[in-house]
Amino acid sequence: MSGPGRTLVVTNDFPPRQGGIQTFVAELLARRPPESLVVLASRSPGWEEYDAALPYPVVRLPTGMLLPTRHAGRAAVELARRHGCDTTFFGAAAPLGLMAPTLRAAGVRHLVGATHGHETGWVALPGSRQVMQRIASGLDVVTYISDYTRDRLAPALGGRTRLAQLSPGVDVERFTPDADGAAVRKRYGLGSAPVVVCVSRLVARKGQDVLVAGWPRVLVRRPDARLLLVGGGPAEASLRRAVAARGLTGSVLFTGPVDPAELPGHYAAGDVFAMPCRTRRGGLDVEGLGMVFLEAAACARPVVAGTSGGAPETVREGVTGHVVDPRSPAAVADTLVRLLAEPDRARAMGVAGRTWVEERWSWRRIAATFAELLEPGCNQA
Repeated sequence: MSGPGRTLVVTNDFPPRQGGIQTFVAELLARRPPESLVVLASRSPGWEEYDAALPYPVVRLPTGMLLPTRHAGRAAVELARRHGCDTTFFGAAAPLGLMAPTLRAAGVRHLVGATHGHETGWVALPGSRQVMQRIASGLDVVTYISDYTRDRLAPALGGRTRLAQLSPGVDVERFTPDADGAAVRKRYGLGSAPVVVCVSRLVARKGQDVLVAGWPRVLVRRPDARLLLVGGGPAEASLRRAVAARGLTGSVLFTGPVDPAELPGHYAAGDVFAMPCRTRRGGLDVEGLGMVFLEAAACARPVVAGTSGGAPETVREGVTGHVVDPRSPAAVADTLVRLLAEPDRARAMGVAGRTWVEERWSWRRIAATFAELLEPGCNQA
């Protein structure tokens, strides 16, 4: 073969719709030869303008939710045949991977489906576990994002398909130590104060409530410290009440939702990044990996992570940051105090984190893995 074969990408999660899976799929495809791709996706506002700028064809079915219906299956088969696709990649294996047998019968020889973390909840419940097993049986490869998710998927899916790691990557040219946080510091009146920053949706699993609960303990040692909570979400109202009840309105600041283009500056505005994420709902609400820790590390910031799911895999303990008990405000606060009190050690952790992200988590590294999964035996870094 003179070049890569053609891949049909079947995905409900695709820009311009926003979200982690959408970004993951788009970044993977951006690093493939455009002539090797054709995409079948659902529609979302702005899709026509977005697709017009892409270097590969995208076919959108007239629906806001792409499901493994007979109509979608026929559309996928028609595209695969028209474009000579010998490989299919499902942006999210569940549930679209249910179309795999139909595509294989139509001549597609190699089928790969991605998982993203929430599937650990699927395999924990009897009915959805059977669906995941059926999906896996039709695929040549099912990918996982972390060792944690692999360990949960393997007992249910192992033996039915090959499991391989395909984690999201970090744009190391966008998230960089050169990111400037001065404008963000000025916007929120942070001045030269030591800042702990948390970038995430405001939901219970992320642990912003534990940061707030432990913040008075931080202020005892560092009364000039500030906590910057970046993002919006359903927990915002309760968090604001907790801040007011503890008399912290002068030292805890909320940004609300932030444009993705401004995220590097928000990471850079902090001296330490912290998100003490915790697992909830008996393991059904869990952090699959935690890209924010890696983005912060890419900006050369030391990170403090909770123990939920794959989050500890984003930290080299004592080297790039620390993993803490996410249910202990005192433990979280004491770790933050130590990092703020030892800026040289914190900076060294940030430098080590940047190096590690470049070596292990850059999109270039992830793209090479993706190429091998699509075309086993081909070395196409």
